Amino acid sequence: MSGKYPGAIDCDTHPFPPNTRALLPYLSEYWRDQILNRQIDGGAFHLQSYPPNSPLTCRADWRPSEGFPGSDFELFKAQALDGFGARFAILNCMHGSIALFNEDLSAALVSAVNDWIAAEWLDRDSRLRASILLPMHNPETAVREIERLAHDRRFVGALVPVMGEMPLGRRIYWPIYRAAEKHGLTITMHAGGLYRQAPSSMGWPSFQVEDYVNQNGAFENQLVSFVSEGVFHEFPKLTLVCAESGFTWLPTLLWRFNKTWRGARAETPWVDRRPGDIIRDHVRFTLQPIDAPGDSQKLLRTLVHMDAEDLLLFSTDYPHWQFDGDNAIPEGLPETAARKMMVDNPLAAYPRLNAEFPR
Repeated sequence: MSGKYPGAIDCDTHPFPPNTRALLPYLSEYWRDQILNRQIDGGAFHLQSYPPNSPLTCRADWRPSEGFPGSDFELFKAQALDGFGARFAILNCMHGSIALFNEDLSAALVSAVNDWIAAEWLDRDSRLRASILLPMHNPETAVREIERLAHDRRFVGALVPVMGEMPLGRRIYWPIYRAAEKHGLTITMHAGGLYRQAPSSMGWPSFQVEDYVNQNGAFENQLVSFVSEGVFHEFPKLTLVCAESGFTWLPTLLWRFNKTWRGARAETPWVDRRPGDIIRDHVRFTLQPIDAPGDSQKLLRTLVHMDAEDLLLFSTDYPHWQFDGDNAIPEGLPETAARKMMVDNPLAAYPRLNAEFPR
């Protein structure tokens, strides 16, 4: 399908500060002094999930002449917005400050990243929206960050990594979901992690490919947690977007989850219908990357199995590169399904965006 998608809503793009010094104007005097005195202003703060020189992190002709992939606003505008013809694009900045063990420094940098996005990106193009990056090491701090920025309607979601310190359905995180639901923010659970725990249940891997493949399992674990702990029962208006998760694994998870729940449901009375139905009501998946064979008919059969027409959200994952050329949408997708994925499903998934979209 053509690489131009006029009017589409790109639900996963990745800006990144060109360097840590770019964040200094958005830090308090104390933290500016701390960062300069500790000589960490030259640090990259990249998560290990996104090594900047990896071919998957950025297509060769999308790399800026200097700075990190995704750091050049003008390139982003030309390649991601104008290049794909998007009506809106949602910025998800997976900055490595979320993984720092110093909670105070992490929270300060996370806030600086959010303020940098607002001033350096959102203010420069009316087509841009963003997710609020959250410091998930401390739910109370994360709630404060939501409350601090909730007045800015250009923030349409709250961004958390899929791999953290514990399953995200746990009740300790519920104040975050309560704040998100109150302000009409969508929770975006994105590939990546805090690296507090090994990305594998068997321990730490040796190579990036192992970490990359293990991300899918983390998404499965987190969906089971969200449903089993009762997050969507407690917060019925909450939507969860799984970003950069893939989705071809979903049919087998739904089958296994539904089957096991039938024999163990007395333990979780708040799961009052099939887990698969709850996931279909509350969870959406960004399009890229697609883990599928090259045969478009096999992919279409998978989409039928997962009843995907309402579940998928258009995304380019810019500047990451998971598809051939500029063709982000797989061949053979029915026109009605493509239309829903590009416009209708994103509007349903992001209440703040839906409220302002011109009909």
